[in-house]
Amino acid sequence: MPARVIVATLALMALAAGVLAVPAAADTDGPTGSTRLDGTWLFRRDTGDVGLHQRWQRSRSTAGWTRVSVPNAWNAGDPSPASFRGGVGWYRKDFRLPSADPGLDWSVRFDSVNYRARVWLNGQRVGSNTGGYLPFELPLSRLSRGGVNRLVVRVNSLRKPTDLPPGTAGGWWNWSGILRDVHLQRIDTLAFRDVLVRPVPRARGSVASVQVRVDLANVSDSAQRVSVSGRFGGHGFRLSPRTLKAGKQGALTGSLRIRHPRLWSPRSPTLYPVQITARAGGRAVGGYVLHSGIRSIKVVKGRLMLNGRPLSFRGVGLHEEIEGKGFAVDDADRRRLVAEAKAIGATVLRVHYPYSEGVHELADRLGLLIWSEIPVYQVHTKYMDEPAVRANALDMLRRNIAANQNHPSVLLWSIANELSSFPDPGQRAYIADAAQLAHSLDPTRPVGLAVAGYPAALCQATAYEPLDVLGLNDYFGWYAGPSGQIFDRLGLSHYLDAARRCYRRKALVVSEFGAEANRAGPIEEKGTFAFQQDFVDYQLGVFATKPWLSGAIYWALMDFWVKPNWRGGDPRPSPPVFRKGLVTQEWVRKPAWQNVHAWFARAPVL
Repeated sequence: MPARVIVATLALMALAAGVLAVPAAADTDGPTGSTRLDGTWLFRRDTGDVGLHQRWQRSRSTAGWTRVSVPNAWNAGDPSPASFRGGVGWYRKDFRLPSADPGLDWSVRFDSVNYRARVWLNGQRVGSNTGGYLPFELPLSRLSRGGVNRLVVRVNSLRKPTDLPPGTAGGWWNWSGILRDVHLQRIDTLAFRDVLVRPVPRARGSVASVQVRVDLANVSDSAQRVSVSGRFGGHGFRLSPRTLKAGKQGALTGSLRIRHPRLWSPRSPTLYPVQITARAGGRAVGGYVLHSGIRSIKVVKGRLMLNGRPLSFRGVGLHEEIEGKGFAVDDADRRRLVAEAKAIGATVLRVHYPYSEGVHELADRLGLLIWSEIPVYQVHTKYMDEPAVRANALDMLRRNIAANQNHPSVLLWSIANELSSFPDPGQRAYIADAAQLAHSLDPTRPVGLAVAGYPAALCQATAYEPLDVLGLNDYFGWYAGPSGQIFDRLGLSHYLDAARRCYRRKALVVSEFGAEANRAGPIEEKGTFAFQQDFVDYQLGVFATKPWLSGAIYWALMDFWVKPNWRGGDPRPSPPVFRKGLVTQEWVRKPAWQNVHAWFARAPVL
């Protein structure tokens, strides 16, 4: 059905969505002295993959380049198979430094480039990165201090079966380009490599211990006596100083105590501003700001507990995607997406890759929890058996924790989604290694995994033993599943009870449930708005009878692009668009939005 017909139909059937309430812009966390390099860049497609041979990275000519705005998905709006497969494109930014001070160093940070990036400055290669959803930072040398610098990025979005996510099987569209913000970072003597501010409530919440660790690199050519001080809310702290040799990196650590802390929760998302100052030889050379929340998240007797109280959340899947832009959204887009999640009553967000810094900051401030997942998505068993693939997944998990561990909104670390329902030795090794890694890097959060909810695959107790949380992707009554085992929705309640018996010590969450809807029609016909309404009413009604269930997440809040031949179980699909959303890409709420909103409003969060 054409998009304009869907919109017109919905306009007749549902209340107008109106103007969404948009929260105020979030303050930017991270090191001070950062300048965005977003905005106008030059772009050039490389359909014949000749750019390297012709040395586009060294060319000063602008012939063949066109102006684009970064963040940018060069295939936005193109639903062709070639667009989905990906390709090679080049980006170029000519810029001047904000300061010509010869005593300063500089680096560039990319928040997301999909999928392989090579970077040059003034014709000299400065580094590369593989992976589309986590930030990476590269030092810049051979800078022109007073003149124009030419930054060139080659992006290859073609993915291999061993990549994460693999190939182009499709769980979401393969958007190509520089998809999130780019930052130019000023560095004076010391560079921030990692900052950890970890509050841990103790003594039933009457006191909190705050661990602080700051990893610094001495980028100067001489040894430096380094010290760090800061404030956590109204409380000052100093870390133990140390000497760093030229070119070396080291950590400064310390702690402080907060009496009678105000705890962060979805109902009361209290944040403490944190300011950190780094000094070299007594001179302030850098700063770092963030916003911390004091809360505890544990699994106790098979229940997720927030601040000592059992969770019973309701949430939504939410891609950072806007029609016409793909994943190349801006701050205003993120605010609107998150505002729609709040409007429906969600307290948890989930997607199959790490969210941007902007979404994390909004979630911190608005009291939304994030199921933080890395894109180890439907990786075939033969590839999970490869040590190199598992090592890549572990590195991605490590980077996700480093990037997002300071956000109180992060509920848990999810290590994968829908791997084989019958874990073989390679998958079991990955689960054990990933859980051990996450627990060692962050002992304050649970570790989870989402699995396809098939009754025949229940009771994988040994394979899932290292996990704290198990997500059950529930499509009873929508898909048939292997041998038709989830065709009948009446099997859902029994399946959930059986899962509880199998995994009694683990917190169980319905990590996905949903039904496509793209047209008006009878309630018994899959793909109609009426069927979707009945589907969510039944599913949420069953969940309400399971008091031990820690939460449920509707997949997904908004329609999004999947792949050219996407059907999604709908007998009359509209590829490439996933239509299980409760909101269309044109921002019109489907009738089932109101059903979900009513159920979410009556479900207790705690």
